[in-house]
Amino acid sequence: MTTTSSIDDWLSLHRSAAEAVQPMYAQIQPGDLSRATPCAGWDLQQLLRHVVGQDHGFAAAARADVGTEAFQPRALGPDLVATLADSISAVQQSFAQADPDRSVLLPEFEMRRFSLVAVIGFHFIDTLVHGWDVASALGISVRYDPKLVAAAVQQARAVPDGSSRDNPGAAFGRPLTGGDGAEPWRETLLWLGRDPEWALPRK
Repeated sequence: MTTTSSIDDWLSLHRSAAEAVQPMYAQIQPGDLSRATPCAGWDLQQLLRHVVGQDHGFAAAARADVGTEAFQPRALGPDLVATLADSISAVQQSFAQADPDRSVLLPEFEMRRFSLVAVIGFHFIDTLVHGWDVASALGISVRYDPKLVAAAVQQARAVPDGSSRDNPGAAFGRPLTGGDGAEPWRETLLWLGRDPEWALPRK
């Protein structure tokens, strides 16, 4: 399920999501990389390496069939903020240039194929939730634009559930109870296996 079906609409939402997470990324300092995150077993450095790897993987998958190796975590380099900005820019470029009629193979989802619209939606929700992960690790609050949240809660329900969510290093865990009827962003997090209370002790 998606809130819109137009590729142009989804590309616009995706750009807005990328812009929304940049202020969180800009606040990361080298000393923050060992901080815990809402992703069980991952510190901030591991999370960010995952984010960059996923960006490169989605960018590659939009161009041609690739294996899971394309999605592996990547080094952050000396300027991690620039690395994060460059990697998501690469995804945006690949999505914009991709053949809209070609189905996209996502090896991490049990080698299933999806429409380009669906794949843009998957990366859109990945971007927003990992932005929340980063903000939570840094102890800062996040208030995404209601338009982004409205799309996110629908897209969270569309992310495939199954054994792929149990794999080591999976971006999202199994859905948690309490999502139905909750406040939209809270519902989004619960559907993707995130505990919204993780951030409550922080400002």
